[in-house]
Amino acid sequence: MLLSLVMTGLLFGVIGAGITYAWVRSSGSKKFAYMELEAKAKAKAIEHESERMLQDAKMKIKEEELSLEKAFQERLHEVEKRNRNLIMESKELQKEQEALQKLQYRSIEKSRVLERLEEKKNASVETLIKKIESVASLTEEEARAEILEQVESKCHADIAATVRKYEQRAKEEGERKANYILAQATTRYAGEFAGERLINLIILPSDEHKGRIIGKEGRNIKALEVLLGVDIIIDETPGVIVVSSFNLYRRAIATRVIELLVEDGRIHPGRIEEVYAKVEAEFEQKIYEEGENILIDLGLFPMHEEIVRLLGRLKYRASYGQNALAHTLEVARLASVMAAEMGGDEKLAMRAGLLHDIGKALTQDFGGSHVELGAELCRKHNEHPTVINAIYAHHGHEEPDSIESAAVCTADVLSAARPGARREVLESFTKRVKEFETIALGKEGVEQAYAIHAGRELRVIVSAGQIGDNEVVLLSKEIAKEIENRVQYPGEIKVNVIREFRSINYAR
Repeated sequence: MLLSLVMTGLLFGVIGAGITYAWVRSSGSKKFAYMELEAKAKAKAIEHESERMLQDAKMKIKEEELSLEKAFQERLHEVEKRNRNLIMESKELQKEQEALQKLQYRSIEKSRVLERLEEKKNASVETLIKKIESVASLTEEEARAEILEQVESKCHADIAATVRKYEQRAKEEGERKANYILAQATTRYAGEFAGERLINLIILPSDEHKGRIIGKEGRNIKALEVLLGVDIIIDETPGVIVVSSFNLYRRAIATRVIELLVEDGRIHPGRIEEVYAKVEAEFEQKIYEEGENILIDLGLFPMHEEIVRLLGRLKYRASYGQNALAHTLEVARLASVMAAEMGGDEKLAMRAGLLHDIGKALTQDFGGSHVELGAELCRKHNEHPTVINAIYAHHGHEEPDSIESAAVCTADVLSAARPGARREVLESFTKRVKEFETIALGKEGVEQAYAIHAGRELRVIVSAGQIGDNEVVLLSKEIAKEIENRVQYPGEIKVNVIREFRSINYAR
């Protein structure tokens, strides 16, 4: 009985296991079939998406190809247009060259005609001399004097016309060369300028410091003015005092001393002397370093230590409101460029330009002419003779003996005479301008004379009935020469002589 029960249980277990296996297998196959369908659907969707992306990429590539083709065609059109322009320009240039050659041929032919006319004139003069000798029974000297007088009176217009022609030719050539040299100089150097003021302002932390600077019964401000050699102005302006002096070097030292005293807070005569000694030593070292830096920048070593120190001190020297160091550096660089363009030694010209006003660093301490002081200093330290000649020549004490000296003189005039470079006293300016007009009005045939353009041009109106067109040239030269001899002026003066003939009638 027990065995049959066991067997029955086993039988039901086997049957249940078989049913379970069949059910699991049937559900798994259904699940796998579903997953297979789902995978195929996703693969098809991916395939469609890739085809769409491929089509989009092809469209973009096509658009880029069209854009590049359009840009290429535009560039090709520009190149063709530029080639056509170049061809047109080359043809125009060729025409201009041909016209220039024709002008040159005409000029040569005119020169030959003038030479033949000159020969005919000389022959006529010789014939006339012989006739006068035979008819008038004059001696050779008397006949020569008579002929010269007649020729001079009859050929005055010819002489004036010849002078005007060659003067115009020389002026054009000179202006062309000068403009080229100046263009080269100005493209290589552009100097910076700053007009030095006569006062320095010192900002104080509070008005309480004004009382400290003045001191008890004014002893501090008296000690400062005596020791520093400046004027200290303390007024009602809040938080500010003024240091005034014509000497830039003393004014700079005084400004620094007062600033240090204000920062320190201890202001009394003993402390003032202590700070002044310290600041003066610092400034001496600073100006020597300034001179060394200048020589390093310009490449002009070696140079004596005393000259180096004086170069640095030019920073605290001004002439007619123009800073001496800025003027000196400008002259050095301009002279170097000009000398190089004219075939001279550019380094020597730069050295001469750098030292041409070195005497100005000594005039405030020793007095006298800065030309003599500078020349003596350079002679003492064995500077090149051209440097010494440039020092004398730039103020007319000697004639320039080299290209380098002439370049320094020209650069000095350019730097000093440019508008705004220097300030001058109104009285001296007015006197000079008045003298220009007086010289012109003293000439025969001059009706009016005006100095214009800040005294840089003299405009002269002459009587058309007394002076002819050709005589105007000689008159302008006479006035210019007299101004050169009688008047001292910077730069150059343009003498512009104007002749105008007017005829007036009335219709009634």
